[in-house]
Amino acid sequence: MDAAVWDFVEGGAGEERTLAANLDAFHRVRLRPRVLTGAGEPDPATEVLGRRWAAPVGVAPMAYHTLVHPDGETATAQATGAAGLPFVVSTFAGRTFEDIAAAAAGAPLWLQVYCFRDRDTTRRLVERAERAGFEALVLTADAPRLGRRLRDERNGFRLPAHVSPANLPEDDYASPAEHGRRGLDPGLDWSAVSWLRSVSRLPVLVKGVLSAEDAARALAAGAAGIVVSNHGGRQLDGAPATLDVLAEVASAVAGRAAVLLDGGVRRGADVLAALALGADAVLLGRPVLHGLAADGRDGVAHVLRLVTEGLTEAMALTGTATPRAAGAVLPPACAPAPAPPVSPVSPVPGSGPHREGAELRKEDLHRCVSDPVLDTMNFLNEVTERFPEAVSFAPGRPYEGFFETEEIFTHIRRYLDHLAAGGASPDAVRTALYQYGPTAGRIRELIAGSLRTDEGIDVPPESIVVTVGGQEAMLLALRALFADADDVLLVASPCYVGITGAARLLDVPVAAVPERADGLAAADVEAAVRAQRAAGRRPRALYLVPDHSNPSGNTLSRRTREELLDLAVRHDLLILEDSPYRLVSPGPRLPTLKSLDRRQRVVHIGSYAKTVFPGARVGFVVADQPVVDATGGRGLLAAELARIKSMVTVNTPALSQAAVAGALLAADGSLAALNAAPARHYGTALRTLLDALDRELPAAWRTAHGVSWNRPTGGFFLTLRVPFAADDAALLRSAEEHGVIWTPMAHFHPEAGGERAIRLSFSSLAPAELDRGVTRLAGFVRAETAAAAVPADLAAECAT
Repeated sequence: MDAAVWDFVEGGAGEERTLAANLDAFHRVRLRPRVLTGAGEPDPATEVLGRRWAAPVGVAPMAYHTLVHPDGETATAQATGAAGLPFVVSTFAGRTFEDIAAAAAGAPLWLQVYCFRDRDTTRRLVERAERAGFEALVLTADAPRLGRRLRDERNGFRLPAHVSPANLPEDDYASPAEHGRRGLDPGLDWSAVSWLRSVSRLPVLVKGVLSAEDAARALAAGAAGIVVSNHGGRQLDGAPATLDVLAEVASAVAGRAAVLLDGGVRRGADVLAALALGADAVLLGRPVLHGLAADGRDGVAHVLRLVTEGLTEAMALTGTATPRAAGAVLPPACAPAPAPPVSPVSPVPGSGPHREGAELRKEDLHRCVSDPVLDTMNFLNEVTERFPEAVSFAPGRPYEGFFETEEIFTHIRRYLDHLAAGGASPDAVRTALYQYGPTAGRIRELIAGSLRTDEGIDVPPESIVVTVGGQEAMLLALRALFADADDVLLVASPCYVGITGAARLLDVPVAAVPERADGLAAADVEAAVRAQRAAGRRPRALYLVPDHSNPSGNTLSRRTREELLDLAVRHDLLILEDSPYRLVSPGPRLPTLKSLDRRQRVVHIGSYAKTVFPGARVGFVVADQPVVDATGGRGLLAAELARIKSMVTVNTPALSQAAVAGALLAADGSLAALNAAPARHYGTALRTLLDALDRELPAAWRTAHGVSWNRPTGGFFLTLRVPFAADDAALLRSAEEHGVIWTPMAHFHPEAGGERAIRLSFSSLAPAELDRGVTRLAGFVRAETAAAAVPADLAAECAT
């Protein structure tokens, strides 16, 4: 390479202190090896913005690859495409977007955007990249002007005559520094993010963030991701190394957007260190140009292979099975610095008043507080609050037209009369309402009778624990059953986030079993059991929602239920059955697994949220499994759950139990009878939704474009499959531009999956709202489908 070109590539700003700091930060990191973990062969694959990457490594935006090799960005794209890795293409690329996209062969391409003084130039650049198939925009926010690069000044650096930006209008680009002063917009502010979102449907990431304050501003502006970057040490000399501020930024983001890092990454262990400090992925810079200069496409491929193989090796030696599990690889000496306290939604964060007292380090809290699954509901609530006029298919809650305020008092009075009729004195009745009460619950006899009447489940009251909603029942069951680090919970994928969230809280490992189109298959569960055992782990229990499941809406057949019970016996497996939608669904019901269970393999979880009212927060768990202690003493699993509950919620509120008991008494113990009218309503709502979808998205159109949905027989949900990325960014566009809200199905997949699927909940909407919402939803689906320009083969795949 020409010496001046080498300095242009290698150099940094000023005395190059930040350039050196980027490398030094990684040199200081130490990783903690872990042995005998049974983690198996590591899988470096990950998912960013709804797209699967072969490894959490991409190519950072760098101008003019044609400076170091005549094939330039096309050679780089060929290497990243073959490796299944993303490539962030610079505004100043030396090859056309169309040629780069063709060379990438379907691997992710993002466009790095400089905002010029002439916004039309930027707009045309973005539109051209979007037409070429690029999938995201990366706004370079740290370059109101280019930093002072002394090597280039000493060399009087100018671009060779054959090198120019292939995607920009003709101009004098020979001096990058001079063109930067003339062309870049020095007045850029946070409105640039919303402007980019207004001219493109692509998600926007902000590159150049080095503080929690700016991370909060980026999120408030609508950014889908953040790149922690100091421009490779080429802007402000003396800025911190990116690795040194990564934990602060990641803590401020708290899983609500993608976090990437560039600057100083040279080896696979560096990638793992960045993941451990909160990055979702890293972007590799100068080494890619080294490989390109040395051997073109093959040189880049070799560099990417060295880094990804090094990552896999580091993962294996630290017992890290997946990138998401990287949090424990740093020893305490390398613990990240705490993030400053910043409001995550304030558009103008400030330092605030000085406060005396303890400041907690988030990394000293349980790692579950940073798990994205715990933010799912908060994110959906925030979207709903931001767009109150939108029709929302997101909440899976009952229709409020069935609720009467005075009925609560009637229910409670009915239960009090029941107690008195049973011989309770006025003092005893008063105590029943005002005092704590038994931990296992006051209304177990009524629940047992209701289960016999409605479900054919014949269990003694002693096998029941009344809980604070079904969620506490899940928590108690997991805490009691999962005693060893090698115990694994099997779940369907997609899966209700409540169970995966509870598992995260308790450090219970989760293994996902993908659902088929018609629901979970026993053969797939058995394969998962065998795979976990082969890896040295013990599958302890399988969680499932067999009837009208949340989120997919699928219902297991009678045959599958029996096969799962047989499988549970063969493999010494327990089944956690959660079925809150049965009694509010129309038509005949298949038997519960618990009613078919003859060998006490099923722990049955119930809830009155849908059948009575959610505000009571009353659920229950049937746990009639015998427990034998070391002395030969015998009891029931329910008693052990009650012991745990006594240290968690002490007891379920007596007033709530009284209201539920009064509802049961009103219907002679039959919730099915009590919910006859709601079941008809939800059945009508489901038919209204399906009819509206058929009308607004006719069969011929959806077949041609790869749009489809399932047709549940009850419950609150159905799955809509689409040929575009149905991620959080798409949801925001849907709410803002079309006035309709839904839930990305990817939130319900414990591992990768669901990127092109939507959960629709119809339970809380009146018929007129359903019609209006589907009209808006169809407009969104048509617009996104047109923008995605889906190939015919992908459309056919989505349709099936």
